[in-house]
Amino acid sequence: MNAGRKILVVGGGGYVGPVLTEHLLGAGYGVRNMDLFLYATQEVLAPFDANPRFEMVQADHCDRARLAGALDGVTDVVILGGLVGDPITRKYPDAHRVINHDGILGLIDTLDGRGLDRVVFVSTCSNYGLVDGDALAGEDYPLKPLSLYAEAKVAVEQRLLALAGKVDYRPTILRFATAFGLAPRMRFDLTVNEFTREMYLGRELLVYDSHTWRPYCHLGDFCDVIGRVLEAAERDVAFQVFNAGGDTGNFTKQMIVDAILEFLPDAPIRYENKGQDTRNYRVDFAKIRTVLDFEPAYTVRDGISELIKALDDQRFDDADARPNFYGNYEIDYPVAG
Repeated sequence: MNAGRKILVVGGGGYVGPVLTEHLLGAGYGVRNMDLFLYATQEVLAPFDANPRFEMVQADHCDRARLAGALDGVTDVVILGGLVGDPITRKYPDAHRVINHDGILGLIDTLDGRGLDRVVFVSTCSNYGLVDGDALAGEDYPLKPLSLYAEAKVAVEQRLLALAGKVDYRPTILRFATAFGLAPRMRFDLTVNEFTREMYLGRELLVYDSHTWRPYCHLGDFCDVIGRVLEAAERDVAFQVFNAGGDTGNFTKQMIVDAILEFLPDAPIRYENKGQDTRNYRVDFAKIRTVLDFEPAYTVRDGISELIKALDDQRFDDADARPNFYGNYEIDYPVAG
């Protein structure tokens, strides 16, 4: 039923993109993937090359001419692109400004007048920064971005929401929880994935501020959410913000460690307080449950279990030799620095 729709996935060569591409192709959409491949991850999209409904454009979304070409003939856009995460944006603030702030805002300015249907912008629950006491952050909770990464996401959200009545497409903002789960471009610099692998390998895991809360969500569930937005009634998702995840995904770091210890009881752990990352927030997912009838299919424990099975199968034995493939650490970009 989606045969007439083609989705441009901006930034589709990273952790989420290949999993989302497979999901969308499986649902009958055409997919055009655009990525600059700052981490040299081209191989993760190679399995789709033989699919006639898949196209690949290697280009920078900051390049207006290449972006305009990539937009030709598409019906919908999913924006994943950018430098993802606090550490990489802190390390490369100039590139962050160009890619995450100016580049994405410029991308948005290019979308109007093309007859697009849905535009899905993937934002982050990190926008909440610090949530007071035992409160749950709903979509209307005050935003307190504590990093360059979150500040740029908030700026893009504000631009999109201010376009109501001024553009011919209907954007939806998804504030993603922290991702986990298996992927062709696996990332071991994300909490659940990192903790599980380090503990599996018997390396002493240093955990900072184990009492801090975050929401976590599996990649498969994120793909489900995006699919639901693409297929929902316009009135339900147009110019709407959704926290993307589920209430059962609100975990402290200690709770994650404890869940892994159920599988790996002898793993060595060390704890320290007052780490660099001061974020602490639990999130309310009532809106996405009510409006899109979404509940996560995967738990944190499911993610731990599947990763341990993959490690048993030696799927990631090259991770130490290819750190920049398995994490966002180094980039080569004209203004990097």
